[in-house]
Amino acid sequence: MTDRREITLKINGTEYTINVEARRTLVDAIREECGQTGTHIGCEHGVCGACTVLVNGNPVRSCLMFAVQAEGQSIRTVEGLQQGEQLHPLQESFMKHHALQCGFCTPGFLMLAVGVLEKNPDLTDEELSDLLSSNLCRCTGYENIMKAVRAGADGMK
Repeated sequence: MTDRREITLKINGTEYTINVEARRTLVDAIREECGQTGTHIGCEHGVCGACTVLVNGNPVRSCLMFAVQAEGQSIRTVEGLQQGEQLHPLQESFMKHHALQCGFCTPGFLMLAVGVLEKNPDLTDEELSDLLSSNLCRCTGYENIMKAVRAGADGMK
């Protein structure tokens, strides 16, 4: 017997009414029920950060949250960063500083950085390094990601 519930998720300002099992993760619901595939599924254990989204402005590992827990909350995914044809300053900065690499981890890094920088745009280099070390990049490292986030933070002010 499966326990299903009808819930409404508000993602990037759009409401999606879906019917999900109580144990359905938020990342699965965002991707499969709501069709927003920019959020990636990495480790599914909350370790890599590829699935990071903002819930009420706070970075959350969406593989560790049930979709039913997000009902009534404001969810922001990487698709919500761009405004019309204008990329978010961090997206522009990731391109400019070659921080995309393979791109799998990029949505998680963007959402983590946006969530923190919108509350504290003046992070020290040590705070920024500590923040970004919570997400995993398996390509070439963090140097270009650090440069991109630092430059993007200036563009967000």
